[in-house]
Amino acid sequence: MSDHLHIVLDHTAMVAAGRGNVVASRLIHRAHMEAGWHLYAPTCALVEADRARPGTAEHLAALPGVTVLDLDLPAALAIASSGSWADAHARYAAEPNPERPDGAFVATAEPGRWAGELVRVLDVSP
Repeated sequence: MSDHLHIVLDHTAMVAAGRGNVVASRLIHRAHMEAGWHLYAPTCALVEADRARPGTAEHLAALPGVTVLDLDLPAALAIASSGSWADAHARYAAEPNPERPDGAFVATAEPGRWAGELVRVLDVSP
């Protein structure tokens, strides 16, 4: 097990952060201030969050503790057939890979949307 904590924000967690959600704000703060905490914003989830709450994508992308994950070719191929690219990109980002061998948690304000998915969920709902 790694001594690092990796967390992927889904679009609902991004919108919640933009609205001042305390738990989401703490995650952002810790990712900025504490070694070993890593917070990711998948591009497709940023787009969906910005559609729901304009300005969210620009705000999150400017935060020093948040790493924006591009929609590169492997990600695009993995999510292309999915109904929601936002959820699919978050799920793809949470899967184990060389940079995150243990995978990542998906932070969400709507944990029910991840029922039946093979992801570890971090509930940020109030």
